[in-house]
Amino acid sequence: MAKAPTLHPLARPLSLDGGPAGVLLVHGFTGSPASMTPWARHLAAQGFTVRVPRLPGHGTTWQEMNRTRWEDWYAEVERALDELRSRCDHVAVAGLSMGGALALRLAEQRTSDVDAIVLVNPAVNIVDRRLVALPVLRHVVRSLPGIGNDIKKTGVDESGYDRTPLHALWSQTRLWADVRANLHRVSQPLLLFRSTEDHVVDPSSARIILAGVSSAVAVEETLDDSYHVATLDNDAERLWEQSAGFIARHTTASTQDSDQAR
Repeated sequence: MAKAPTLHPLARPLSLDGGPAGVLLVHGFTGSPASMTPWARHLAAQGFTVRVPRLPGHGTTWQEMNRTRWEDWYAEVERALDELRSRCDHVAVAGLSMGGALALRLAEQRTSDVDAIVLVNPAVNIVDRRLVALPVLRHVVRSLPGIGNDIKKTGVDESGYDRTPLHALWSQTRLWADVRANLHRVSQPLLLFRSTEDHVVDPSSARIILAGVSSAVAVEETLDDSYHVATLDNDAERLWEQSAGFIARHTTASTQDSDQAR
């Protein structure tokens, strides 16, 4: 029997119990819960119940990740949403990069279970001609140099992989296509943070999302002092504070609406 890969100590999932409003934080492709942990602790200090799952294949080895697909990652965030819904009156979902795509899919497929959405440099598209070769290239080359640690702040590590597994990357592009096709189903209040200098995800994703959702509230905030992993970068505290306020306003509004309906 093959030995299970060792889990990076900073990649462990995080559960923080608090009040009746829950927040599900979803990390990005080849990343780990480490990229979301400070944000999670800030939200917990504001009284939220917070969950940060570890997506399958992440936090161990890129070889293991290459054996997983987007359906595996989505199943894990859906499981975490179910657990939060079982204990919280309302739940917001937030995601970084590919985590943003998974958050959007939850909002599309589980409309009544997601009350608000926060996205940080979300990925649903990349304008890169090299992706055209990916369906064939993934059968020839197992990985390419990594995309992690795109952080402007010095001395910060998101605890991700230094290689990009190509089977998994190809699967991520299938996730993007699925999410883009159903953006019109997203009607929840949405807050989108976008770094003006991002070396991983280009601005096309934000444009596609904001043009495609049906949300009456869809706010874009630009971050001028952070790269892709903005949750750990120079603008992180502003991001944490603004997201906490946004989530509080919209989960409280949901609670009031529910009370009036009774």
